[in-house]
Amino acid sequence: MIVYAEVECHIYHSQSLKDKRSVLKKLIHKIRQEFNVAIAEIDYQSLWQRTKLAIVTVANDGPYAEKVIQNVLKCIDQFSEIERTLTSVERL
Repeated sequence: MIVYAEVECHIYHSQSLKDKRSVLKKLIHKIRQEFNVAIAEIDYQSLWQRTKLAIVTVANDGPYAEKVIQNVLKCIDQFSEIERTLTSVERL
C-alpha cells in the first residue's frame, strides 16, 4: 500500500527564502530520520512564508502506512515554526 499526503504550511517569522530553507531543512531532516518516509517541497518555492510538501510511504500493511503518515502529520503540527493549513491524504 502507498499512502501519499500533500501538506500546505505557513512558516511564521520567515523574512527571506534563506529563513524558509533553514526551517524546512530542519523539519525535513527530522521527518526523514524519525519516520523513514520520502518528503519534498513541491510548490511555492519562491514564497517566503508558504510551502507545500509531499510525503509518501510504502508498506505491505495498509493500516501501518496510514499510521506512519498520521504520525508525520502530528510531527509537523508540533513543529513550532510551522502551521499546517491544508492537508490531503490519498491511498494508492
